[in-house]
Amino acid sequence: MSRAALSQFLALSSSPPRLASSMLRGGAGGRRLGNCGSIGKLELLNVRGGLNFRCLCSVSEPDVTDSDLSKPKKRIVSGVQPTGSIHLGNYLGAIKNWISLQNIYETLFFIVDLHAITLQYDVQKLSKATRDTAAIYLACGVDISKASVFVQSHVRAHVELMWLLSSATPIGWLNKMIQFKEKSRKEGDENVGVALLTYPVLMASDILLYQSDLVPVGEDQIQHLELTRDLAKRVNHLYGGRKWKKLGGRGGQIFKVPEPLIPPAGARVMSLTDGRSKMSKSAPSDDSRINLLDPKDLIAKKIKTCTTDSFLGLEFDNPERPECNNLLSVYQLVSGKTKEEVAIECRDMNWGTFKPLLTDAVIAHLHPIQVQYGEIVSDPSYLDKVLADGAANAEVIAEATLSNVYQAMGFLRR
Repeated sequence: MSRAALSQFLALSSSPPRLASSMLRGGAGGRRLGNCGSIGKLELLNVRGGLNFRCLCSVSEPDVTDSDLSKPKKRIVSGVQPTGSIHLGNYLGAIKNWISLQNIYETLFFIVDLHAITLQYDVQKLSKATRDTAAIYLACGVDISKASVFVQSHVRAHVELMWLLSSATPIGWLNKMIQFKEKSRKEGDENVGVALLTYPVLMASDILLYQSDLVPVGEDQIQHLELTRDLAKRVNHLYGGRKWKKLGGRGGQIFKVPEPLIPPAGARVMSLTDGRSKMSKSAPSDDSRINLLDPKDLIAKKIKTCTTDSFLGLEFDNPERPECNNLLSVYQLVSGKTKEEVAIECRDMNWGTFKPLLTDAVIAHLHPIQVQYGEIVSDPSYLDKVLADGAANAEVIAEATLSNVYQAMGFLRR
């Protein structure tokens, strides 16, 4: 989309948003940006699980019938931290899959900047990184006519609800969080703030605030949604039902108890230097990841020097060849081919033949995203409006939930 087209869209969508459920789909006049497509399949598991905004599910669009159109859409919320550069793992495991989700569900995608300060961070870079992350969402194909895009800290109900939920969260639940144990041990007690311990409560607030039906979550982060589900049930038990009704409320459940959406294994992208570790923003070496905005020559260099093995031929799902499985999976996802097609195409290749093939596929897939990103960030007023409208949309749902919680917990109403 050209800058002129973006400006034209801005003018067309300048009318005040309607305070209705349609706001969740981005309001009137939204124009689609970037690529879109769908991969994998939707797998809904009725398990107790956890939230992590870094690894999300992959779905394929089902056939839509007339009866489906008459049903209210289920709601999904998700987001990515604005720390470090958005990389291929974030994109293939999360953002790319949102394009399918937004066509099926009511969706709210936000930049989780409050989570970005749980460990030491660069104060000078946070604001720019937040805007850049929002621009990447749009460049990847998030459609503001279907999804609300906003910044977490712009909806203050996130923090308010976190405090209310904290009063109902047993400290023992938080002490069991695996990530807290690992990160606090790595950083040292003197370098770890209370926020690292309590951030799962903020994650619960992010989900429960919007009465989310489903939460895209990676299998390695089930624990966080398990805490969210337990906390929703606990608050419902402590303050909901007849207790709430006696205070003038509607009674019943205060929060929906969300279910997880589990991604297929292929959506989990691993490090280029260690096929057994996830691709991560926090890894010391930038060579371990391909960032979405990396130039062509840097992408080629990283793939050329990435870790491989000495086996003959290429194959999926051999536990002794994690790097091989990872690189083939990346090729499958960016090329749009099936696993079977890739297996047949690459089974007799050596690394010298496959790496240039993978390089060309990654560059071709990321090029339109990079072009779209450049056009979006060249018009700051457009991005400002997208984020402002998205926050306004989100606040309608958030304030209704927060008001109910205050009432159910016995606070004097304003």
